[in-house]
Amino acid sequence: MNAVTNVIARLTPPPFVNPVDYDGLEFKWRFLAFRPAYFQVEVVSAFTPLLTAQFSKPLVNGVTSDGYTDFFTFSTGRKNVQALHTIFTLKPRHDLFQYLFQILWGLIDVQYNPVDDLQLDFTLAPNTVPGDFVWAAVAKSELRNVKKDRWDLSFTKTTENPLLPNYISVMSEFADVTDAVLKTNLATLLAGPNIQPYFRSVSITDQPRLQPEAAHGSREKHLILSLVVPSKPQACLILVSGLFTVIDNIHKVTLRPETKTKLRKARDEVDKKLKEAGQKEKVEEALEDKRAAKKRAEEERISKLSAAEQQKYLDRERKREMRKSQGKTVRK
Repeated sequence: MNAVTNVIARLTPPPFVNPVDYDGLEFKWRFLAFRPAYFQVEVVSAFTPLLTAQFSKPLVNGVTSDGYTDFFTFSTGRKNVQALHTIFTLKPRHDLFQYLFQILWGLIDVQYNPVDDLQLDFTLAPNTVPGDFVWAAVAKSELRNVKKDRWDLSFTKTTENPLLPNYISVMSEFADVTDAVLKTNLATLLAGPNIQPYFRSVSITDQPRLQPEAAHGSREKHLILSLVVPSKPQACLILVSGLFTVIDNIHKVTLRPETKTKLRKARDEVDKKLKEAGQKEKVEEALEDKRAAKKRAEEERISKLSAAEQQKYLDRERKREMRKSQGKTVRK
């Protein structure tokens, strides 16, 4: 009997210890508990030593959240990097109905594939990147979403490059931009054998991701890495740590003079169109304000009329509208 008892005791898992310091969202059923916050904390913990080694002020204010799906960290204090914003956008595990909707919609639309997204947005220090250009390496499965969501990548054309794995496409303005960027050690990083399940895109850009409402003069440069949140964060540490080498080498990028001229011309044309669109919008707003002011003045004048005069006015307006509608019917 004692032998049987010993075997059962060995097979029985240890009792669950409930951490008393957990104050996040929790779903419980009997002895089961699901805590979404632990999902992102594991990833942050894996990257913390790297950020601590690279930045004098890593993870300023820790991890901040916006609801139950969006988490942010901020790091600063490094050569060639003005700041690093790390953004976690997780699937809505806290909302069962929305979570099930995403699963069901994915069965209907095969191209719809919501994931836990990890984005590292490096704001580069001024003069780190010699020249203004937009360049990206994108997993082919992400091309549709990237083209839809990233205005800055509308500057580019999609091509293939023999230095990169088959599952990655290049989005570049000119071929020599690609050649120069890949020489910064980026080609070696993207050829890593373990990153394919997690890699979404990496881009270097001087343009905003969303279309601006007005032309902008000075352009802030960004290097942006987008990953599926890895189940084993260590799998992507080599890629992320290697990006710091890329950033430190990017000042070596050299472009042909004619390429620089074409890049500048493309930006001048876009700024011109944005300026024209802004001026047109201002004219339309001024006309709308003028019409609204005229209508208010007319309404104020009518309100001061006697009841009989107001009725005469309404009768005239009704007859005018009838004539307009009859004229439209005849023209048809």
